Amino acid sequence: MNEKNLYAAIDLHSDNNFLAVIDDKDHRLCEKRLKNEISVVMAALSPFKDRIHAIAVESTFNWYWLVDGLQDAGYVVQLVNTSAVRQYEGLKHSDDRHDAYWLAHLMRLGILPTGHIHPREHRALRDLLRKRMRLVQQRTANILSVQNLQQRNEGARMTTNQIKAQTAKTIAKSVSDPNRAMALRSTQSIILALNEQIAQIERAVLKQVRPDPTWKLLKTVWGIGPILATTIWLEAGHLDRFDDVGNFVSYCRCVKAERTSNGKKKGEGNTRNGNQYLSWAFIEAANFAIRGYDVARRYYQRKASKTNVILARKALAHKLARASFFVMREKKPFVPERLFG
Repeated sequence: MNEKNLYAAIDLHSDNNFLAVIDDKDHRLCEKRLKNEISVVMAALSPFKDRIHAIAVESTFNWYWLVDGLQDAGYVVQLVNTSAVRQYEGLKHSDDRHDAYWLAHLMRLGILPTGHIHPREHRALRDLLRKRMRLVQQRTANILSVQNLQQRNEGARMTTNQIKAQTAKTIAKSVSDPNRAMALRSTQSIILALNEQIAQIERAVLKQVRPDPTWKLLKTVWGIGPILATTIWLEAGHLDRFDDVGNFVSYCRCVKAERTSNGKKKGEGNTRNGNQYLSWAFIEAANFAIRGYDVARRYYQRKASKTNVILARKALAHKLARASFFVMREKKPFVPERLFG
């Protein structure tokens, strides 16, 4: 009876989950709605533990605690790529019970689309770097707010550096209206606070990644500095999960998302599939490479003359993503001649 012929799936929500366990004949052995507590989930699974082949868990925003707890208990866990799961079209309705059963059924057939379980030791550091990105976005929004306020009232647009250099004294001297001055001071205070938090995060993250040789090699790629190298290194994870470089650049959202037939475009695929942070990193790297390297700039200009600036920048990002893949896999510095000839 130790044969592992049972398949479990958990349809995960914010405050509860639905557990389904089936056998190799699709007979439903367990269907329960459970609280999001690892002890409760373990108790429900315990009668089947020795026979469970694997457990499918939906890749929702809150999967960390569940996957970590199941793995610690010795279960094999498959993180479901929910965007790639197709429901059976013959269903008249669907609910949590059917969804959990369907995931277990797909796993039994060996056709369950799965995602990557990021290494636990890097997960918190990766999330900290993502927090930095959100703070940078908030800072940009506040800088734009100041620019809009000044342009609306004075007709002149302040540069980002001018805004960052502002103080309460300079605002008081340049703005006569007390209400507008207060609006500027409050926004400036937020910008300064964000600057401090961003700098603290950068120092903490870079201190941890500097010893890694792969991180150092990534900085040899044109346009990739310390923050972009950190983002790429942490978001890419283990490269052995990609069959080839094409899969990697697709994951970075650096390929076309379109369907064609007989040479004609028939529609677009899921453009949001992949990693948004890697997509951002390579677009930023392309921007820096255009400004800093003549060969990259000429490549971009040739592409832009045939298409448009957006597609040209995306093409350069695609090249840099390919180069980064081989730099990380081969553990060798970037060689521009291999990329541009």
